[in-house]
Amino acid sequence: MKNCPPQFKADAVALYQLRPEAMIRQVAADLGFNSETLRNWVRAAGASRPRGHRAEVPAEPPTQLEAENAALRRKVRELEEEREILRKAVKYFAGGDALVNRFQFVAGHQRRYGVKRLCIIPGIARSSFCYWRRTAADRAARQAAAAALAARIRAVHRESDGTYGVPRITAELREAGERVNHKRIARVMRIIGLAGVRLRRRHRTTIADPAAAKAPDLIGRDFTARKPNTKYVGDITCLPVDGGKFLYLATVIDLASRRLVGWAIADHMRTGLVTDALAAAEQTRGSLTGAVMHTDHGAQYTSRAFADACRQAGVRQSMSAIGSSADNALAESFNAAFKRETLQGRKRWFSEREARLNAFRRLHRYNTRRRHSHLGQRSPIAYETALGTTSTTLAQAA
Repeated sequence: MKNCPPQFKADAVALYQLRPEAMIRQVAADLGFNSETLRNWVRAAGASRPRGHRAEVPAEPPTQLEAENAALRRKVRELEEEREILRKAVKYFAGGDALVNRFQFVAGHQRRYGVKRLCIIPGIARSSFCYWRRTAADRAARQAAAAALAARIRAVHRESDGTYGVPRITAELREAGERVNHKRIARVMRIIGLAGVRLRRRHRTTIADPAAAKAPDLIGRDFTARKPNTKYVGDITCLPVDGGKFLYLATVIDLASRRLVGWAIADHMRTGLVTDALAAAEQTRGSLTGAVMHTDHGAQYTSRAFADACRQAGVRQSMSAIGSSADNALAESFNAAFKRETLQGRKRWFSEREARLNAFRRLHRYNTRRRHSHLGQRSPIAYETALGTTSTTLAQAA
């Protein structure tokens, strides 16, 4: 073999390449020499032949058992994959099985498992997921707008000392140029856990004197007036203080503008309390001549001293029916709102000084800042300013 001509060697190598199904030893045996010699010739020639081109032998059709085994293996692989997918989905549903949780799960694993497969397992429509993904930018913009609105609502609520509810916060934002619906305000407030203050039980301050003189009811539960300084209502409410003590607040409210034109605070409920409030109202308005002053049948309002004060101020007295709080409902409502917005869930003030100062701040704020639904969500002073009503002073007598 050492002296084989080059052409023989080349033909042997070519034969090997032409028979991809035959091994080197088979080709060498056919030519009558050692297989290592042919292997050395193939290696020296750098010859190679395509892989995978062995003689095609007709495959026998699989038996029924082999087909069933193959199907079972596929099913096992699918179940194992589903188990792995569900294990990864646990953290997405920890806070509840919301549809958005399913969408987020699909979005987080779509590259590995595919959208179609992931939508089948949690039971969602692929079109719904595609829509959710397509509208992600709009949804993010809405969430950012809702967060900004929530921040503004918190600011208004905090500015009102936590007293404003949906209507007043809506009016405040609209006046600031915000175009917003009250239903949206209510929805956002529920989400962030904000609410206005609520009513508390009343403390009785009206003690009628059966023997006292009575005045006719000139109001008749009509708590409206065409213009300011024509009809007023008055009442007394208690301000609880630690130690079982009370301060008492007497008010005079204009029915046209709901403005608190006069008020007085004392540690007693003697007649001087209500006459001081009437004097403060006269100082605010300059004159009360011809106005109606409507009160309940408390002993302070049926006293001779109060009747004389009304006469000197040119005021006509009016009284509700005995035992009927509805006949003086506006004054009762003001007292309830004042205490719930000032106490804000507490049962009492720590001291008389705190009670006086809080009342001073809240009563002035009521006139200048607090919005009133009856006035189109304006404050009493703003309402009177719009009407062109003037007054001599905003100072109140305490």
